[in-house]
Amino acid sequence: MRKFLCTLGIMLSCYLFSAAHAVDNINKAIANSNVKKDTISISVKNIENGKAVYELNQNRLLSPASTQKIVTLAAALDTLGADYNFETSLYKNTNNELFIKLGADPYLREKDLAKLMNEAKDKKILEPKNIYIDDYIVDGVEWGEGWQWDDDLNPLMSKFGSYNIDGNLLYIFVAPTSNGAPGKVYSKFFYPVTFMNLTVTDFSKSNDISFERNNSISPDILTVKGNVNKIEHYKIPVPNLKRYFRLRLEDALNDAEIDYVGNLSQKKLPTQNVYLVSSVKHPIKLAVADILKNSNNMVAESVFKIAGGKYVKNTGSISASVKMFQAFCEKIGVNYSDIKIVDGSGVSKNNLMSADFMTNYLVALAKMPGFELFKGVLPTAGEGTLENRMLYFKDNLRAKTGTLSDVSAITGYITSKSGKTYAFDIMINDAKTSPADKKMVEEYILRAVYNFY
Repeated sequence: MRKFLCTLGIMLSCYLFSAAHAVDNINKAIANSNVKKDTISISVKNIENGKAVYELNQNRLLSPASTQKIVTLAAALDTLGADYNFETSLYKNTNNELFIKLGADPYLREKDLAKLMNEAKDKKILEPKNIYIDDYIVDGVEWGEGWQWDDDLNPLMSKFGSYNIDGNLLYIFVAPTSNGAPGKVYSKFFYPVTFMNLTVTDFSKSNDISFERNNSISPDILTVKGNVNKIEHYKIPVPNLKRYFRLRLEDALNDAEIDYVGNLSQKKLPTQNVYLVSSVKHPIKLAVADILKNSNNMVAESVFKIAGGKYVKNTGSISASVKMFQAFCEKIGVNYSDIKIVDGSGVSKNNLMSADFMTNYLVALAKMPGFELFKGVLPTAGEGTLENRMLYFKDNLRAKTGTLSDVSAITGYITSKSGKTYAFDIMINDAKTSPADKKMVEEYILRAVYNFY
């Protein structure tokens, strides 16, 4: 018995020494960085018992940036289910009218509309009286609360809504002509945009193209500047989703040689006297990988709103999505009273979370069925947004990063050398330090957790 107690005492002493060493190393990593301690929020918890092993400013509310996507996606998946499909469907009624029921599918492409119309043609539907679009799946708010107006040309910040198609991006090509002459600027598909072409062809210089848009004058005028020496394409967010969608629909109708006599307008799909002509589906598993690995904002926002609509059994909106999210928190036993969510992607700085909330949420997720599958989609070192980061940890880290101006964050799960798995959250909201400095201190904090806990 005395030998057993002695061994137990030695093991406990080793554990306490290692834990103290971990705390010391985390504190040193912060002290030796250029990041101020009071701008950092940290929480690290054992996923088995939920006990915190390290905390710093853990209750401070900060911007989580894209780490919020873990939170909103998990709630949305619980509502929609792992087998959910985004679906765009074409129906015909007994009055020879067509209905297109939109699914806010973030993966819908112009070729999918062509497929729907070609199948209608194959079924001899050539002259419908009217064509209606049922766009009631989500509301008409196409940008997030608090999003920055000067990001509206950022291809990572496209609008989102019922009329999602082609990633909601215009593909603009800029090509050289002859030396000293303006370049050629054109789009892949027709859209009524006017190009103010200020480019110059100079084969002795590298490509250096920039775009400007003054929304107070016209969102459909793009100024294109810079040097061009080779053809290159650029992605610009579509200013008017409904207009772009209707143009692609008109293309599909024309190519299928379908002439409609009446109007192309909005109308809810009737519940009677209609039959399915064709549909296009894309599985939600595409979105899970895209959100967690590539941090796709448009996809994250679409999924969050669609799930909110399903939860309230009505049109999706941010208010409906927040209700859905709160219900999920209650289901998994996580207190959400102090945090604030205004979008599904974490883009808005109006979102506020604490590291303590984030790790409580992650610990609760770890107890849910299907957790290992969810965790397995999170990028590990060298994948997705961690492509060139955290290589020290190899497969022992599964995490979601977040970056905004002045903000760097990382959250997820780490398995230490001892074999224990910890949920962690690190948020840094510091305007004075560089992104590289923020990311470096994140790595050294996680190295201490990995080596000593």
